[in-house]
Amino acid sequence: MAPTSLTLLLLCAPALSFAFDPRASSRYSNTLRRRDDRNVPPAGFYDPTTAGGSMLTVAPNTGGLGEPLNVIVSGHSDPIVLVDQQDAGGLRNYFLSVGFAAECLGQHAGDAQTANLGDGKGQVNETSELRWDYGDPQLGTCTETIKGGNHFRYWIQDGSKANSGAIFMATSYEKPIQDGHDIVFNGYNLGRDWLVGNATAQKSLIPTANITNGTTYSGQTSFGGYTYKTNVVYLSGILSNSSTGVNHDQSVGNKNTLPVDGYVAVMTISVVSKPAAT
Repeated sequence: MAPTSLTLLLLCAPALSFAFDPRASSRYSNTLRRRDDRNVPPAGFYDPTTAGGSMLTVAPNTGGLGEPLNVIVSGHSDPIVLVDQQDAGGLRNYFLSVGFAAECLGQHAGDAQTANLGDGKGQVNETSELRWDYGDPQLGTCTETIKGGNHFRYWIQDGSKANSGAIFMATSYEKPIQDGHDIVFNGYNLGRDWLVGNATAQKSLIPTANITNGTTYSGQTSFGGYTYKTNVVYLSGILSNSSTGVNHDQSVGNKNTLPVDGYVAVMTISVVSKPAAT
């Protein structure tokens, strides 16, 4: 192992000393299944707020505060993308094509956030948390753990009352571990837009201040022999542009900038090409 990689792993170790493999933990949802029984509405998802859910997560030990569900992978995406796995071009492979990988050494420190997607399951634990991999799918998320960066948690809307199969994501850009992984100023909106920029292979940063209802982006990414096309549309009226109930609101916003701008990026993903059958 290269000296730099070894040093990085040693730096990660203190933060992960009480961590565990999320795949072995019952606190994470078991969603590795096909969604042949989905009932997808025209929007590609059901609005959680119409059935007792919320577009904010609940973060532990915050008195009920949470983070905005500011990105949705539409249930109209290619069915293989909506399977929570890396094999066969699944959701994890798509996320790798965008630059997000599993947590450092497969470990997770801290308690899970929960969300109620209005699908009849109530408050459920995050399916998983993925981090920006800094161009290294194997060890790059260890760098993110230390230096900070973009990351997201996600949940799958597949309960009996609203089985769209859509993926709801709480995306934000966090500070380094030495700053307690607080969220950077405007970090919920920036984290969303930087993820969208990566997913659509933009050559420049998306201008967050210029986003409006109906703004669109489109582009392609590849990983593991699969090429994906992602079409994105920003929608208002689903998520409140407010600081009410928002965690980290002191660092994310100020008197002139609300921590949440109220826009949700809805991504519809198609598979453009895949490996030849062997």
